[in-house]
Amino acid sequence: MKYCMTFSYDGSNFSGYQKQPKLRTVQGEIEKALKEINDNKKVDIHASGRTDAKVHALNQKAHFELDMKITVDKLAKGLNSLLPEDIYIKKIDEVADDFHARFSAIGKEYVYVINMGEYNPLERNYVYQHSDKLDVIEMERGLKYIEGTHNFRAFTKVDEEKDDYVRTISQTNLIRDNKDLNKITLVFVGTGFLRYMVRNIVGTLIEVGQGKRKSEDIIDILKSKDRTKAGKTANPEGLYLKNVFY
Repeated sequence: MKYCMTFSYDGSNFSGYQKQPKLRTVQGEIEKALKEINDNKKVDIHASGRTDAKVHALNQKAHFELDMKITVDKLAKGLNSLLPEDIYIKKIDEVADDFHARFSAIGKEYVYVINMGEYNPLERNYVYQHSDKLDVIEMERGLKYIEGTHNFRAFTKVDEEKDDYVRTISQTNLIRDNKDLNKITLVFVGTGFLRYMVRNIVGTLIEVGQGKRKSEDIIDILKSKDRTKAGKTANPEGLYLKNVFY
């Protein structure tokens, strides 16, 4: 039987999602718990994508297969009893044999949270502590230049060699927190994202907000296809994989 699970995690103490030898990862912890449930037989999980160290997820998706008979509710409860407190299985669904958590996905939503106010040590792992004012109007203008179908090579990892750098960003938004005006959330919805793509865009937008760049510079950066033309990579702590769409 093939299953798809929806789960959240606090990335603060993980070396990323993807399993790595001798390192604590989200995939490694879940597979370890599944192995215990599956009579000590190895279970491979396949996620919608990987997240980097210290990046969080609200609704990550992954599929896996089990031969044993077990209800989805019991399976979720069993996993949560074995998993560490920084991972939580929200639900598990039975899926068709041709379902794939990564290749069946038609889109994803990422959000990035920035604090422009006084440094807050309690939020240091969950909100980027910029702790200085930004021109959010100009940043909002810059966001709109990201929308549409573009070659995003200028916004991916320098040594990330891929055949296709074209992605479609269908929606962006800058949300102001009504309870805390110093806090803003940048929203990105698209068909897919390259390594560090959101963080590199955010780093560039922060420079726009600082007055170091103009919002329309985004157009030239996209055209350049040159990573050195874009801004610094924003810190991972403010980034969340919010949704995966099928």
